[in-house]
Amino acid sequence: MNEAARSDKNTALPNISPNARWTQNGIIVAGGHEKGNALNQLHHPCGLYVDDDQSVLIADHYNHRIVEWKCGATSGQVMAGGNGPGNRNDQLYCPSDVIVDKETNSLIICDRYNRRVMQWPRRSEISWSESFIQFGNTRCKRGRDPMEYPIDAL
Repeated sequence: MNEAARSDKNTALPNISPNARWTQNGIIVAGGHEKGNALNQLHHPCGLYVDDDQSVLIADHYNHRIVEWKCGATSGQVMAGGNGPGNRNDQLYCPSDVIVDKETNSLIICDRYNRRVMQWPRRSEISWSESFIQFGNTRCKRGRDPMEYPIDAL
């Protein structure tokens, strides 16, 4: 057997008692107040993203929104959606994941039941109609512009 493949050669195993108990150190960083639609509640949280400042962005599936919880906050802030389920450009329908595009300072959201991926601005001074991009099938739309641009399939 190759020396590099042998795991017992250079591995130090800790001496842990078979009766050891792990200390529970978990803390609630978002939600924890029954399911609901208040800003201190979540309803089926799915994907999440932890930002550089330790803010947690959460795809709040059945509330049809993306919420941001700042470190130590007792409630979240709606960053996208939150206008009920739907397919308008200001709505989400059961979002399942969210990431941050740091280059454009925007959220990239998997909008599950609308079968689309949306780009949403993080800055409050930009409205969704100015910077909205929707990806789905083989077309890309910007804002309310009726022009369609083909995009490469991934």
